[in-house]
Amino acid sequence: MSAIDLSDLTVWFGHGAERSDAVKSASFSVDTGESFGLVGESGSGKSTVLRAISGLIDSWAGTMQLDGKPLGRRRERSFYKAVQMVFQDPYASLHPRHTVDRVLGEVLKLHGFSDIDARIDKLLDDVGLGKGFRFRYPHQLSGGQRQRVAIARALAPEPRIVLLDEPTSALDVSVQAEILNLLSDLRAERGLTYLMVSHDLGVIGHMCERIAVMQQGRIVELLDVAQMRKLSAEHPYTRHLLDSSVRAVRQA
Repeated sequence: MSAIDLSDLTVWFGHGAERSDAVKSASFSVDTGESFGLVGESGSGKSTVLRAISGLIDSWAGTMQLDGKPLGRRRERSFYKAVQMVFQDPYASLHPRHTVDRVLGEVLKLHGFSDIDARIDKLLDDVGLGKGFRFRYPHQLSGGQRQRVAIARALAPEPRIVLLDEPTSALDVSVQAEILNLLSDLRAERGLTYLMVSHDLGVIGHMCERIAVMQQGRIVELLDVAQMRKLSAEHPYTRHLLDSSVRAVRQA
């Protein structure tokens, strides 16, 4: 069974003459336990898809299913226990006046967990921080450490599915690989399903088995990572992305 199934998803902003379709009739599925990537240039609609799935946008049409069950306009609490999201900017996504302890503790309480203290310590250990970071504020953490806290927060409800919106693009290159390896390890340990957005084909190639390529709100091609690495894309836009990525690697 597919963990995520989208059929003819259209997402728009504005109304009437001011309406702009950000996603146009997008269809794809993500298998349980798979890591699936959405790639494309800025403005292609990648992050909008994640926000529609997570319930942050309610102006959409089409069908979205989670584990075979249709999603409506509103999300139940059970949805947020099953699905969590890691955002691009770890500083903006954390409350600047809340300690790490409060950030994680509030999520655990919201989802009805007891033994809060032990769970916070375990979450911090799982993301490679440890107890010493528990009472620090976001401004006392590096970018990579903040993103580790954001990942711990996403893991707190014990989700099955994690939506990853450019989780390393705001980080230094030296830290990006550490976070990607952490995400890979957590997926293997917890049996997670990932839907990951990135403009970086190198990141997607490292993290995902299959990808959907988006251009101007439409999915123009679906291919697996083996095809991507062989540069065997069919659509001109996909070939353009792959060629650009290869040139960037050669020039680095």
